[in-house]
Amino acid sequence: ESGNSALADIQTQLKIILSDSLLERAVEKMKAPKPDETKTTQSKVWSWRKTLNLPEMAPLEARELAVGTARSNVKARAAGATRIIEILSDSTDPQVAADFANTLANEYIEQNVEARWKMTQRTGDWLTRQLDDMRVKLERSEDALQRYARQTGLIFTGEKQNISEEKLRQLQTSLSAAQADRISKQSKWEMTKNASPETLPDVLNDASLKSQQDKLAELRRQDIDLSATYKGEYSKVKRVKAQIAEIERSLAQERKSITERIRNEYEETINREKLLAADYGNQAKLVNMDAEKAIEYNILKREVDSNRQLYDSMLQKVKESSVSSAMRASNVRVIDPAKAPRLPYKPSLTSNAGIGGMIGLFLGVGFVIMRDRADRTLQEPGDMAYYLNVPELGIIPSATAKAKLHMYYYGKKQMKASEKETEEEEKNGAIGLLDSVKPTTERVELITVQRKASMVAESFRVVLTSLLFSGKNGFRPKTILMTSSGPAEGKTTVTCNLAIALAEIKKRTLLIDADLRKPRIHTIFMVENDKGLSTLLEASTVDQAAVMALIKETTIPGLFVLPSGPSTQAAASLLYSNSLQDLLRIANQNFEMVLIDTPPMLQMPDARVVSRFTDGVVLVARAGHTTRDAAQAVRQRLAQDQTPILGTILNDWDPKNSAGGYYGYYKGGSYYKGGYGYADNGYRNN
Repeated sequence: ESGNSALADIQTQLKIILSDSLLERAVEKMKAPKPDETKTTQSKVWSWRKTLNLPEMAPLEARELAVGTARSNVKARAAGATRIIEILSDSTDPQVAADFANTLANEYIEQNVEARWKMTQRTGDWLTRQLDDMRVKLERSEDALQRYARQTGLIFTGEKQNISEEKLRQLQTSLSAAQADRISKQSKWEMTKNASPETLPDVLNDASLKSQQDKLAELRRQDIDLSATYKGEYSKVKRVKAQIAEIERSLAQERKSITERIRNEYEETINREKLLAADYGNQAKLVNMDAEKAIEYNILKREVDSNRQLYDSMLQKVKESSVSSAMRASNVRVIDPAKAPRLPYKPSLTSNAGIGGMIGLFLGVGFVIMRDRADRTLQEPGDMAYYLNVPELGIIPSATAKAKLHMYYYGKKQMKASEKETEEEEKNGAIGLLDSVKPTTERVELITVQRKASMVAESFRVVLTSLLFSGKNGFRPKTILMTSSGPAEGKTTVTCNLAIALAEIKKRTLLIDADLRKPRIHTIFMVENDKGLSTLLEASTVDQAAVMALIKETTIPGLFVLPSGPSTQAAASLLYSNSLQDLLRIANQNFEMVLIDTPPMLQMPDARVVSRFTDGVVLVARAGHTTRDAAQAVRQRLAQDQTPILGTILNDWDPKNSAGGYYGYYKGGSYYKGGYGYADNGYRNN
């Protein structure tokens, strides 16, 4: 508890030191400049103003500014668990900073002394006024006590006893003695009434009676002796008998007197006891009346005693206050005065640069982490396999559409090798229709045939290999549906290039455009779209001749296209037609591979309807565009439909923005890392 009190006292003193009133006192003391301080301020501080071509200030104004800076930056703190307080002051001038700290400490001590002196003076004045009031109050209470005692007639022999009580005590003692005497006398009287007078103790113990009895006994002995010798008429005998009769009469009289005396004494004790009892009763009544009066008297007396005690205590305090006011002492002292430093301590360029660098590093790391967590799109290879728990068939790298194509490291040599290979194939007649495949503007949907040696083309071939090996127990999927979660994820681009890659390996491939709302495949392969899938679905029956009549052969050997036909808004209802199953059965009989391009799955039901008649679904996602939630929603719907997912393809992945930077090394026309091929050929997949 004492520790908490000391801590609270230190905190209170810190607040007093930094109070505005004390700081203003220190500033007022610092306003008068010293000659040496003026010179120092001009030379050390305002030399910076001259360097920066700023107008110089007057010495007095410069000092006031330095003092104001010291006032604004002054601090006070406790030195550990001690009662020592440290005062710290910052200023543009070192001497001003030291002087301000010392001045503030001196003003604090002076204020402490003044406060104690004023407090003792104020206390003394208040005690003096209270003492005068208490003196008057004491005198009034004493007068009231004496006046009440006179009015009631109370007389006290001691501190707590009065005359009535003393007299009552004396009467009580006398009454007790009278009662004891009466009992004793009553006992004698009772014995006197019941016993013979000769046997009474008072009679037996009476000396005169005893001598008379002895004399009577002697006379009787003489009478007996004379009677034995003489007759009764003998004079001597008569004389003895007369003496005996006289003595007996005297004894009887004495015994009667003693009996009367005992009775009188007994009656006298009775009367005395009655009188004392009456006096005691009267005195008891008087004492009771005095006791009632004494209650009020004691109340007044206690008030007198209390007032006298307070008066004595206040008189003592007044004397102590007078002594304290005469001694103007303080319990505060300066241990170490402030000294002007030789060098400035801030700003520290080294520490500030280090702190700034650390803060920047932490902010950068935090920004990267927050950005990474805020971005819920699929970014890196392996993300789809991790979040969807399905195989990842491959990665299609990103490319930018530029007029001039380039490749990493060996880009120019690869282009020359590709052109040379094309010329040789033309000479040999292997693909005499290549010129018709290459339009004036190259398309990413045909990059597998237009740029066979490019990295993107190699990536599609890697995906195709994974797709062909995706079956289980020797089963290879034949009818494959291509879909995505949303638009603009490169689904059509991937489907077209996979179909071209299948044709390259001599697989008779049919590409079906099942996007009846926004068909594109007929424009990519430049075939007519006046009739197609929608035409067949609208028919009541579908036969092989009708299907083969609408399938168009492309300029790429082994690749055939079934266009969507005229676009319609009733696409979903057409896909529910029974003709769809017959159409796909005929396609499986006449082609080795069938790829079906469908609209995005989350917005339209077409892919789910068509997937019932396929061997599996391939989900295409675009790096940095497709979100995990959308991909997981597609997977959940396919799982509900019990449609197998053959795998996923991550499209438009940019190795430059990858966490690993540029990938791998060049080998065989591709960059390799982890078994995937990546490249940049100038296209962006859409």
